[in-house]
Amino acid sequence: MSPLDLDALLELEHSGWRALCGSTGGAFYGELMLPDALMVLVNGMVLDRDSVATSLDDAPPWDAYQLSEPRVVGLGTHSAALLYCARARRDGDAEPFSALMSSSYRLVDGRARLALYQQTTITH
Repeated sequence: MSPLDLDALLELEHSGWRALCGSTGGAFYGELMLPDALMVLVNGMVLDRDSVATSLDDAPPWDAYQLSEPRVVGLGTHSAALLYCARARRDGDAEPFSALMSSSYRLVDGRARLALYQQTTITH
């Protein structure tokens, strides 16, 4: 199994979501993200690795999540993007969070590392 194939990248995403559900997202993404990585959030914010780690340390945990329709797009010999739909809920939220996710990974020392992550809201 390649670190950039569908199963491996989907497992990384599930690990990240489990960390977000367990309030350990800051540590998880602080390790997974490359030093110059960015996250583009549905609200228009663009966060670097340190800002992501700090913001996730203070974020309320997700109670449940579901990933669907995953697919991989090759971006070259040592890079790939995972695209999927996510639906997540926090206790007390009136509506679940639904978005398309794109996580671009680059292979570094044989390990997939997150280079760019983007959320696009699902409104229809």
